[in-house]
Amino acid sequence: MSKELFDRGRQIRGEVIGKERSEAAIADPDAFDYQFQDLALRYCWGEIWDRPGLDRKSRSIVNLAMLSVMGRSGELAGHIRGALTNGVTEDEIREIFLQVCIYAGVPLAGEAFKVAKETIAESKK
Repeated sequence: MSKELFDRGRQIRGEVIGKERSEAAIADPDAFDYQFQDLALRYCWGEIWDRPGLDRKSRSIVNLAMLSVMGRSGELAGHIRGALTNGVTEDEIREIFLQVCIYAGVPLAGEAFKVAKETIAESKK
């Protein structure tokens, strides 16, 4: 089961964040963080992202809200790219961060907007 979850997680993460980025994270099985990557692939991507209860677009929306509220800018950029891949529109991303502004605060939303603006511009190059 673990190998199946790993393989499924690898496939899903590659589809969401891009195969090149996903594969780079596990290119060196001797890397310090390989065990973390393995765990994330199996349980985050292989188990949770593959559940039928929410589609990928909905999962992306949830992640954008959570990561922005936690102030995780580095992780947020990757999930903005993934959200765009999963069909979340720029207008929807804007609305998510406006909601974050009201419920979590202006500084967190300001940082999320900054990251989104840079990430969206980068994705259009």
